[in-house]
Amino acid sequence: MSEVIATRRLVTRLLIVVVVMFCFGVFVLPPFYDAMCRVFGINGKTAGPYQGEQMVDEQRQVRVQFLATNAAGMVWEFGPQADEILVHPGEARDMLFVAYNPSDQPMSAQAIPSVSPSKAAAFFHKTECFCFTQQVLQPGERIEMPVRFIVDRDLPKDVKHLTLGYTLFDITARKPPVAQAP
Repeated sequence: MSEVIATRRLVTRLLIVVVVMFCFGVFVLPPFYDAMCRVFGINGKTAGPYQGEQMVDEQRQVRVQFLATNAAGMVWEFGPQADEILVHPGEARDMLFVAYNPSDQPMSAQAIPSVSPSKAAAFFHKTECFCFTQQVLQPGERIEMPVRFIVDRDLPKDVKHLTLGYTLFDITARKPPVAQAP
């Protein structure tokens, strides 16, 4: 009988460890990660709204490459309409990303952006982006999701190539999907 009690205690302790680890990963780690990114200037998060004058530098071009990745467990087809474009710093440009839900269930997703090289992230301003809101797709639904951006004229002269990448996460389990307005 003492072996049964010892086994129950062990299982209870292990379950408590699992719950504590889950809570740490969900509630403690993301704010800690964000703080570390701010301190060390890593992760390439994009800058906030564009505050500068919209004067275009016609003498300079920067290549902006677009990448799209699905996080583990995300079944959507997701990608940009073009792999890259040339932009003049200061001009507003658009790119469409296409998402398709091939599953037989409604799904919710959230896109997380990053810019590389990281020193250029502060000079990349999104004025409109599908990453600002959660996306909900019904089974078999396909949508075009725009991103409008400006590469700041103050981008360091040695940066001639930027990469805007998105990772798409399935967040359906976090909350029930809400139907989009037509």
